[in-house]
Amino acid sequence: MNLLIVLAALVFLMFVAYRGYSVILFAPVAALGAVFLTDPSLVPPMFSSVFMEKMVGFIKNYFPVFMLGAVFGKVIELSGFSKSIVAAVIGVLGRERAVLSIVVVCAILTYGGVSLFVVVFAVYPFAAEMFRQGNIPKRLIPCTIALGAFSFTMDALPGTPQIQNIIPTTFFNTTTWAAPILGLVGSVFVFGVGLAYIENRRRAAQKRGEGYGTELVNEPEPFEEKELPNPWIALAPLVVVGVMNFVFTQLVPRAYGAVHEVNLGGHAIVTKVGPLAAIWAVEGALLLGILTVFIFAWRPVLAKFADGSKAAVAGALLASLNTASEYGFGGVIALLPGFEMVAAALRAIPNPLVNEAVTVTVLAGITGSASGGMSIALAAMSNEFIAAAQAANIPLEVFHRIAAMASGGMDTLPHNGAVITLLAVTGLTHRQAYGDVFVITLTKTAAVFVAIGFFYLTGLY
Repeated sequence: MNLLIVLAALVFLMFVAYRGYSVILFAPVAALGAVFLTDPSLVPPMFSSVFMEKMVGFIKNYFPVFMLGAVFGKVIELSGFSKSIVAAVIGVLGRERAVLSIVVVCAILTYGGVSLFVVVFAVYPFAAEMFRQGNIPKRLIPCTIALGAFSFTMDALPGTPQIQNIIPTTFFNTTTWAAPILGLVGSVFVFGVGLAYIENRRRAAQKRGEGYGTELVNEPEPFEEKELPNPWIALAPLVVVGVMNFVFTQLVPRAYGAVHEVNLGGHAIVTKVGPLAAIWAVEGALLLGILTVFIFAWRPVLAKFADGSKAAVAGALLASLNTASEYGFGGVIALLPGFEMVAAALRAIPNPLVNEAVTVTVLAGITGSASGGMSIALAAMSNEFIAAAQAANIPLEVFHRIAAMASGGMDTLPHNGAVITLLAVTGLTHRQAYGDVFVITLTKTAAVFVAIGFFYLTGLY
C-alpha cells in the first residue's frame, strides 16, 4: 500500500503536468495527498517543515541563476546579437546545411548561457525560413532545436552554465567543469547520432517528395538580414560568460576558502563556500555577460530594457518556482515509507553509476523536468551516492557528470514543459513532431551509459 501511495503521487503529478496545470499548485497537493494517505496527522508539519523548507532552500540557492540567465538571454535578444549569430552561422555553413546550422546556433546560445526557452523563441523564425527555403519538412524543426538546445549543451559539455549542470555542485561539492572528458564523450555521441538521425529523416522525406508543408500554424514572418550587429561583437558576451565562469570557478575557493567568517556589527556571518562556489562563479560570469552586452549595445537594449527585464524576471520566477515545487515534492516523498521501497529497488542495481543514472533519469522522466527530477533524486539519495563513490573509489566529479547527463535523458517526455513550449511555438502537435523529439530523448539517455562505459574502460574522466 505504501508503494502504491508514492506511485499514485508521482503519476498524479505527471498527469497534471501533461494536462497543462501548474506544478507550483499541484506539487504540494500531490505530496500532501500522499502524506494524508499515509498519516493524516502529519500533513501540517510535513508541509511547513519539509515541503516549504525544501522549496525555499532551492529558491535561495538557485533563483539568482535563473534570474540572471533569463536577463542575459533577454538582453542578447534585445541587442540583436542572437539574430547576428544565427545569420553568421548560416553564412559559414550555408543554407543547404539547414539542420546542422540550427543545431550549431542552438548549441552556441545555450552553452553561452541563454535560457533554453529563450533559445526556442529566438531560433524558430530562422529555422522556419531555412527549412522553408530548403523544402525540408517543418515537423523536423522541433527535434533539430531539441538536439541543439535540450541535450549536450544543457548538461554534458563541461562548464555549461545551465541549471542542470549547477545543481550537482551543491550535493557533491564539485564545479561545473567536473569530469570534462566524460562530458565531451557524451556530447560527441549525442551530437553525432542525433544529427545523423535527423539527416536520415530529411533524406527519407526528400525521396518521398515531402516538402516543407502546407496549411501550417504559427508561421513567422520571413527573416530579413539587415542592420545586424557585427557577429564577433555578438559572440563577445557568450565568450565572456564561458571564460569568466572558468576563471571564477578557480578564484572563488582561493579567495574565500572552504568556510568564510566575518563579524559585522556584532553579528557573526559564517558561509560554507564549497557548495556555493560554482553558483557564485556562474552568477558572476552572467553579470559580466550582461554588462558586456550593455557596453556594446546599450542604446537598443536600454530602449526596451524596462519591459524586457520584467518579462525575463517573470519567466525566471515561474521556472524557478516550478522546479522548487518539484524539489519540495521530492523532499516530502523521500521521507515516506513507500519511497524507501523504491529506493531499495534502485539500490538493488549493483553498479553505483548505473544506479545513479537510472534513478535520476527515471525521476526526471516522471516529473517531466531535468532539474526537478535530479533535485528529487539527489535530495533523497546523494549521501548514498557519495558513500558508494567512496567505497568504489570513484571521484565525485564522475557522479556529478553522470547525474547531470542522466537528468537530461528521459526528462523530455510528452509532459515536459520545454517540449510543450517548443511544439506550441512551432505551431505543431505531439502527433506531428514528437516522435522525432523522442528519438533525441533516447539518444541522450543512451549517451549516459556510453559515458559510464567509457569511464570503466579507460579510467578517464
